[in-house]
Amino acid sequence: MPPSETITVPTQRHGISMPPSTSSKKSKNPWQSRVPFVPNKPRHTESEERLSQENTRSSARTSASKTKKKWWKVKLFRGMINDLRRRAPFYWSDWKDAWDYRVVPATVYMYFANILPALAFSLDMFSKTNMSFGVNEVLLASVLGAVVFAIAAAQPLVIVGVTGPITVFNYTVFDIITPRGTNYFAFMAWIGIWSLIMHWILAITNTCNALKYVTRFSCDIFGFYVAFIYLQKGIQVLTRQWEAGDTSAYLSIMISLLVLMVAYGCGVVGQSSYFQRHIRKFIEDYGTPLTVIFFTGFVHIGKMRGVELLTLPTSKAFFPTIDRGWFIHFWDISVGDVFIAIPFAILLTILFYFDHNVSSLMAQGTEFPLRKPAGFHWDLFLLGLTTGVAGLLGIPFPNGLIPQAPFHTTSLCVTRTVSDTAEEHKGHTRRVTDHVVEQRVSNLAQGLLTLGTMTGPLLVVLHLIPQAVLAGLFFVMGVQALEANGITLKLLFLARDAALTPGSDPLKRIPRRAVWAFVALELVGFGATFAITQTIAAIGFPVFILLLIPARTWLLPRYFAPQELAILDGPTASPFTMESVGGNYGDESVTASGEATEWEEGDEIERGEAVGPEGLVANQRGGTSAGALRRSSFRAGEEDGIELVAVRRS
Repeated sequence: MPPSETITVPTQRHGISMPPSTSSKKSKNPWQSRVPFVPNKPRHTESEERLSQENTRSSARTSASKTKKKWWKVKLFRGMINDLRRRAPFYWSDWKDAWDYRVVPATVYMYFANILPALAFSLDMFSKTNMSFGVNEVLLASVLGAVVFAIAAAQPLVIVGVTGPITVFNYTVFDIITPRGTNYFAFMAWIGIWSLIMHWILAITNTCNALKYVTRFSCDIFGFYVAFIYLQKGIQVLTRQWEAGDTSAYLSIMISLLVLMVAYGCGVVGQSSYFQRHIRKFIEDYGTPLTVIFFTGFVHIGKMRGVELLTLPTSKAFFPTIDRGWFIHFWDISVGDVFIAIPFAILLTILFYFDHNVSSLMAQGTEFPLRKPAGFHWDLFLLGLTTGVAGLLGIPFPNGLIPQAPFHTTSLCVTRTVSDTAEEHKGHTRRVTDHVVEQRVSNLAQGLLTLGTMTGPLLVVLHLIPQAVLAGLFFVMGVQALEANGITLKLLFLARDAALTPGSDPLKRIPRRAVWAFVALELVGFGATFAITQTIAAIGFPVFILLLIPARTWLLPRYFAPQELAILDGPTASPFTMESVGGNYGDESVTASGEATEWEEGDEIERGEAVGPEGLVANQRGGTSAGALRRSSFRAGEEDGIELVAVRRS
């Protein structure tokens, strides 16, 4: 093995980006100077030192040979080709690595977490589109997304299905188009066809490179919005229960709250120190599915058996909800309406470009020690394909799901308990993520289970699930999504007594008014997005969401100091994940001369390993690009409250 040198770089903790600091200047704040990271060279023999210098010079020459790309010089297909080249060597291991127990609970959990909210969304579309979309259409859309992305995607961890925003899009288009006498399904088919073309143009021209500008700011706002959509839909489901009478409505409210408390409590127990480890993990893994099953039968006990509760409306197995075929006659529409579909397709493309890519970023967040490369360009190309096919089948357009996508990655995390080495916390233990079981089987399996749900017997079972249980599940997912959101974490910081807040909290390093101002801006962005979706202008809300990215990139730096933004905000995913799009905005590394340089897409570094005191953590195979110099998942030490990670580069 060739000699190596060890560098120490700061990483992110709790989703907050920390600026570099040096131990030599204790009086200075971490953000007051930004210096390049210079490797600490170990002692080598003369031959080892010479070989190390040759390797370093070779890596530096490769990086220095790259010139900054001009925006007008677009290398067509380059992003897609690079994505396939990076991911292809791992394709076999994506199936082989599924031989792990974590795949089983992840499959079961994602089946329920995907299908039940989607069915509740189908209730919304069923009532607001004159029964145009029902249970079977939503199930088939989830199957289409799961199968295509599990088999062919560069990042198969992303769960694809029917989301709240596309539900709003579908019934808003219905409200606009049907009064004109336009064939709704044919019009939606043309939206899908035009959107397919636009997705492919975006993928071919490497527009996913713009994702380097996406930070926690826009992701947190959108995640906050989606979480509130889940809570809102849960409340809307409960308001429909008065159709069956007051007794039914009040019982439904009680059931939904019980589902929320029990399912959320299972998650709390899983993270606690109660019971033995295997019992805790079982409760955490299967608590939510078992809660849904229990309360489906609970309503038939005692006097509740005589109360009529609304359930899911279902149709004939494998048949559309209304009397039509699965293939849409897209030619049954006027030429004028074909072109009227273009602006709607533009809005859909903007929504999917942001929504799906943010879902993918959150599923590959900095809190997950992923080892296999991502591929945003290729996945956007696949998303265009599923969008066009969905339009021709007359089903809702599937795309990446929030919060299901990051929940899926979380369910695949293998954790271990370590002892805290800090002097003031001796004897304490904590759980850390050792690795993630990165594979394709759990996504494919939950998609095939969804397909099986379209059979007659299982549709009968679905028809037994009270709508109140679905409302409770909406509340569970909404609360869990809010709990992990960056806006919520900052609000909790502001609500704490400043005197009792630990000094190690990074937010204490900046003025409190800066935190207030940043959170206020995030809440304004969320409020505006949520307000727009409650009006007929909801069709245009994707444009507003997309504007959050340039607002963060060019406007916020005018009002916040760099050191404040470094703590308040940060990249969503690690440089290793962002390698597909050229790295994170502003990412810097070290050349042989010790000068900081920004990574360019396609830059090459030498093959290396990220290792730690406990052995091998990650192996970067030969020919990986610059973003592969990534953080490992062990703690090497702390300095000024910044988590330091040792990375070994050959």
